[in-house]
Amino acid sequence: MPAEVLHDGTHATGRVRSRLVAATISAASVVDDELVAAFAGLIPQLSSSSPPPTAADLAAIVNNDNSVLFIARLEDGSIVGSLTLALYRIPTGVKAWIEDVVVDDAARGHGVGEALNRAAIDEAQRRGAKNVSLTSRASRAAANRLYQRLGFAPYETNLYRYGLDT
Repeated sequence: MPAEVLHDGTHATGRVRSRLVAATISAASVVDDELVAAFAGLIPQLSSSSPPPTAADLAAIVNNDNSVLFIARLEDGSIVGSLTLALYRIPTGVKAWIEDVVVDDAARGHGVGEALNRAAIDEAQRRGAKNVSLTSRASRAAANRLYQRLGFAPYETNLYRYGLDT
């Protein structure tokens, strides 16, 4: 279902408009060569240590009822961004996490990241989540400004990670 989000946060036509970029945000429903190729270009802009996902990796996300893979498309159909929303139930309610937000370098600064996040927030609310969480490296200054502008607040916690070799 296309998100109905405009760059200014109003709900209308399912498009985000900015000075130079207009993008449509939707949940991916099909994994095809175009989607795999888009991620081959996007993931290196997000992480130098993670390989791009395979078609099977993307299908595992798209076909999972507890995740939504949002994509941003320009008017010409090209994919310029993505965001994964992960949802899960625990005894205290439904949790929602935003993960792996990436916007192509050429489209950054024009509202695509904001529209992706607003679509994820709307979906999390629709599914009954109590809140939406995310993490962002301190070095990603523009992303951190965006999250704060959207209303995300720092949450005092200790994040621990246990590495598993696969």
